Amino acid sequence: MASRPARPRSPTLVPHGIPVVRIACAVWRFALGVLRDFRANQGLLLAGAVAYYALLSLVPMLILVVIVLAHVMDPQRLLVTIGEYLTFLVPGYANPVIEQLRVVLDHRDVIGGFLLVSILFFSSLAFTVLENAMSVIFLHRVAIRRRRFLVSAVMPYIFILFLGLGLLAATVVSGRLALLATRDVAVLGVEHSLEALSSVLLYVVGVAGEVLVVTAIYLVMPVGSVRWRHALIGGITACVLWEITRHFLVWYYATLSQIQVVYGSFAAAIAVLLSVEVAAVFLLLGAQVIANYERSLRHRPKPRGKKAAMHTVAAPAEPSKV
Repeated sequence: MASRPARPRSPTLVPHGIPVVRIACAVWRFALGVLRDFRANQGLLLAGAVAYYALLSLVPMLILVVIVLAHVMDPQRLLVTIGEYLTFLVPGYANPVIEQLRVVLDHRDVIGGFLLVSILFFSSLAFTVLENAMSVIFLHRVAIRRRRFLVSAVMPYIFILFLGLGLLAATVVSGRLALLATRDVAVLGVEHSLEALSSVLLYVVGVAGEVLVVTAIYLVMPVGSVRWRHALIGGITACVLWEITRHFLVWYYATLSQIQVVYGSFAAAIAVLLSVEVAAVFLLLGAQVIANYERSLRHRPKPRGKKAAMHTVAAPAEPSKV
């Protein structure tokens, strides 16, 4: 009796969650590896050194940039723009820094040669310490090649130059967006203010500028060349972590913080130091992400080539003998 032909089986449906779970597990293992290596490299200690020298060189660097740019644009508009972008670095306490810059700008004629040299020196300290911290995280690069002393000495001032040019462009863009906030648009006969759109665009421009600055640091500071895609991954990671923490700090200072009661007149300095410390931690953590990603790509097994038997042509079969 002839057996019935077997019905074709339907293809097995693979749950859609399995690839997502695998990716999530891989990301989790990578994140744990980044935190483990960051702790092994004494990341918090390095971030403390970077934060201290960044706070020491922040005001001199801004003084240098403001004095130069005040010759080509409105000083008050420049201070407003710097205040807007300082809120991304020191949330809630940017006004004391702006007031100090305004005082220096009003008395910029009395700045002599010695004070200018000291400003140049202190403005480069943070870059020197940051370069040393990057050399600890990117130890696999330093073991292969080292950077020349002249390059390390000139690089901070070149970076300050490009930072000033970026601030000049940001001032022009923010001025245009501020002008946009004063205008209205008519939709179906009803006028709507563009102030909310202007605020959103200002925030987007600020975050984009933040990502570009951090990405540029990752491209320049480590020894050797870093691929821009890897630097962008580290920049986005650091900026996302910082933006979440920055909004939390703004809420904390406005609602729960008793920093004014505890520290009194030193509250602004403590708050600025805390913000710069957290930003330095995330900056070095983004660098650790890039370093671990580079090492993972280096140890990834290479795909094997095709077998030689696939390329050979089979010989014709011999005729069977009767």
